[in-house]
Amino acid sequence: MNTEVFVAKRKALKLSQVKLCAGICTQATLSKFENGSRLPSLTILTKLCARMGFGIEVLYQPTADGTIESAKKLAKVEQSIMIEDYPHALEVLDQVDQTVLDSVPLKLQYYYLRGVLTTLINGKMDGILFDFSVILNELDISHRTVFTVLAFLGSGILYDRHGKTDAAAFYFNKVRAYLSNKNEADRDRTDPIFQLRLLMMVYYTAAYYTHHQQYQISQSLIDMGISLCATQHMTYYLPSLKFLAAQNAVSERQPTAAVQTLIADTLAFAKINGNEVIEVKIAALKRRIEEQMVFPL
Repeated sequence: MNTEVFVAKRKALKLSQVKLCAGICTQATLSKFENGSRLPSLTILTKLCARMGFGIEVLYQPTADGTIESAKKLAKVEQSIMIEDYPHALEVLDQVDQTVLDSVPLKLQYYYLRGVLTTLINGKMDGILFDFSVILNELDISHRTVFTVLAFLGSGILYDRHGKTDAAAFYFNKVRAYLSNKNEADRDRTDPIFQLRLLMMVYYTAAYYTHHQQYQISQSLIDMGISLCATQHMTYYLPSLKFLAAQNAVSERQPTAAVQTLIADTLAFAKINGNEVIEVKIAALKRRIEEQMVFPL
């Protein structure tokens, strides 16, 4: 764990030790951590990091070349999942040597990515549940990291695809509750990776409610996601969110002009982000509209 990063961020924010630790821990506890003599509990450290606007994983530095390379590959996998390029994500993930992952955050990221990716490509249920179980029952037993919620998300997608209605609803309700009331440790986080994971939760949860024709709930999540994209200056999920909005608009028989605008926005953002999957989905949606003779496009 790199305490120098922690101290540098605190000083950059012009926070004294007293101000940073107020209501979280004693100044002595913080001082011992910063001088390297004693590590505080994960709960305390997570809250301290959140108060400064970043996640605890920032403090974990790879210690070997193999780990550094694996960390870069995991980042590529996560980005490929975001633009729904699952073949590339799978190819890169297969290159990751999990035996060299030497920190809990990297292990959490690995099992979350493997579980979610295997879910999205309709892999075997047993393997997927094992990956999420490692997160929930071994790496994050207290369920204090964002990876627990991502494991809930993956579980919801998995059960929904297998027609397990009650189980899917159970997990998506957990994700939706988290999005509505993020826990104290995550409420003020501004680091880009966290925000992208948040957008992933928003998108797949909105897609779940669209699939089950709960358009009002879906649209509220879509609006949340678009707002996040705007405030965080991120565009990865905009094509997907706009596409969901277009689907909802078609299903609800909204005015032709509104649907056309959403489709145009979706295609524009898809081209900006190189998201060819969304372009294919838009073509399919247009065919559906024409077949239903809702209105010509």
